[in-house]
Amino acid sequence: MRTPATIAKHPLHPMLIVFPVGLWIFSLVCDIVVLAGATSPGWQTAAFYTMVGGLVGALAAAVPGLIDLVSPQLAPVRRIAITHMVLNLVAVALYAVNIWLRTQATIDMRWPVLLSVIAVIILAVSGWLGGEMVHVHGVGVEEHGELPEPGAASARGDRWTEGATPR
Repeated sequence: MRTPATIAKHPLHPMLIVFPVGLWIFSLVCDIVVLAGATSPGWQTAAFYTMVGGLVGALAAAVPGLIDLVSPQLAPVRRIAITHMVLNLVAVALYAVNIWLRTQATIDMRWPVLLSVIAVIILAVSGWLGGEMVHVHGVGVEEHGELPEPGAASARGDRWTEGATPR
């Protein structure tokens, strides 16, 4: 089922979500390195800035996600889509609080790291739901029908040959 927020027939939301997810997971990795005893302040700095970059990326990914959510094509999976959106909004809120906590002068880093762990778990569940929409329900997938078996007649009346590619 095609979604309206596309570029060259490719849905934008799945293209954009890789950035915040990757940045937030790397931010958590940086925090774990700090908790494991790294003395370089660069790890905390990297954790902070990748978290901020993830927040900006999430807001950018939310725009085409919202466009897709309100499209009539998404009606069959709207409940999954709304749950996916709510989980993502909770994760964004946790990261916004996390960023704010890290800007405070004295802070026990256990709370921000705990928020990051919780947010990454929420992102995993949300990602599962996003995958369910794409891989089970075909959201964002062009509907061209099944490709014929090699050697079978196509709708155009021609035949596939071994090694031939579709037109």
